Amino acid sequence: MEHRNLFDQLDAAGRLRLPGADSPFEDLPWNRHPDFEGVELKHLVTGRETGGQFSCHLVRVAPGKTIGTHAHPAQTELHEIAAGSGVCLSGGARLVYEPGVVSILPKGEPHEVKAGPEGLRLLAKFVPALL
Repeated sequence: MEHRNLFDQLDAAGRLRLPGADSPFEDLPWNRHPDFEGVELKHLVTGRETGGQFSCHLVRVAPGKTIGTHAHPAQTELHEIAAGSGVCLSGGARLVYEPGVVSILPKGEPHEVKAGPEGLRLLAKFVPALL
């Protein structure tokens, strides 16, 4: 059996199951980030499904690319690192990102994420929903 990381499993074979709905993630498009080159997002769960309470997004950052300094004034953000490596600069700290790391970014806290040489794959979750 082929071993795939959680990111790849969600991207290729994941599903959102709700009462009366079963939606495969493979049907969802990858979207270029509007501000940061080499960053793409797949919106797995949006505020539409959660009444605005929560959202979850796959994020892939190309090797050496950066999600530049930004903040989410209304959302607390959780990063779950699934593959690759990188660094998050937040609250004056340098957080090393590698598979298995979970990071919490408080609402309003400016942060930046830089991918390592093999790129970075993470799940970003927002409370309340980002989209």
